[in-house]
Amino acid sequence: MEAPVHPPAWKTVLAFAIIYFVWGSTFLAIRVGVREVPPLVLASMRFSVAGAVLFGWMRLMGTPWPTRREWISAVLLAICIFVVDYGLLFWAEQRVASGIAAVVLATIPLFMALSEILILRTQRLTFRLGLALLIGIGGVSVLMSRSLSFGEVAIDRRGAIALVIAALSWSIASALARQLPLPMSKGMSSGAQMLAGGILLAVAAALFGEFRGFHPHTVSRGAWFALVYLIVAGSIVGFTAYVWLLHHESPTKVGTYAYVNPVVAVIIGYFLGGEAVGPRTLLGTLLVLVSVVVITTTRARKPAASLLGKAVQEEPAEP
Repeated sequence: MEAPVHPPAWKTVLAFAIIYFVWGSTFLAIRVGVREVPPLVLASMRFSVAGAVLFGWMRLMGTPWPTRREWISAVLLAICIFVVDYGLLFWAEQRVASGIAAVVLATIPLFMALSEILILRTQRLTFRLGLALLIGIGGVSVLMSRSLSFGEVAIDRRGAIALVIAALSWSIASALARQLPLPMSKGMSSGAQMLAGGILLAVAAALFGEFRGFHPHTVSRGAWFALVYLIVAGSIVGFTAYVWLLHHESPTKVGTYAYVNPVVAVIIGYFLGGEAVGPRTLLGTLLVLVSVVVITTTRARKPAASLLGKAVQEEPAEP
């Protein structure tokens, strides 16, 4: 029996660097974009283009067209992931610093663990897991608190609540993804969801009147560059690196992006975005990351087969 062929180390390092740093930097790119482009319009442009490219590429590679039932599932997940989660994220970043947004969205594993314990009944509440959940909730409370400001400007309450709802919506979508019929190809599944999400975001933008008064010719080059960066680097390149890693590394290792991205986002937001980072932000970030690390390592103790299946079914939490 021949030994498995391992890819060159530089490819693995590059792929991890992409999902760590590129995905972490997209939070600032979103904040740059929504300064000049309405949030739902910006999100729609990003995912419509990226989804069309990914979907078209999979079709050119010979991947079968999704069935009617698979399209229905893709649309349902697109509502949770793209319309609710990303729509609220883009909207919130008009009011909340990109680093804070990344930290709050890092609580997705926390909500997933809660859903596994309370709804799916696939995870048992242990002392270790319960303590991690309390630490994570405490971290979010610190970030949102107006009394524990430690000299920092209070976070916009509506933006913070929107981010929590976004994280909750993603966890619901992850639970649904395990039950719904989806294309076997992860690329086709993601392309269909992304494309449907982009179209639905355009509809939402129209319903909220975001197209009225929006004049593309007034948008600066910086905002357009942010959009191109989100499409090419954040969605297409980032997703390609993620899928490649899933085929060459353990899902547990690949999943480490969940607690690296927030750190990268906070650092980039501070140095490149001029965002304030004080004691409250550092304390809240630390508590959330400790919670996420404990929760993800606890969930990783499940049998390898089920974990791999979960990693393939769940969409990456790229911003």
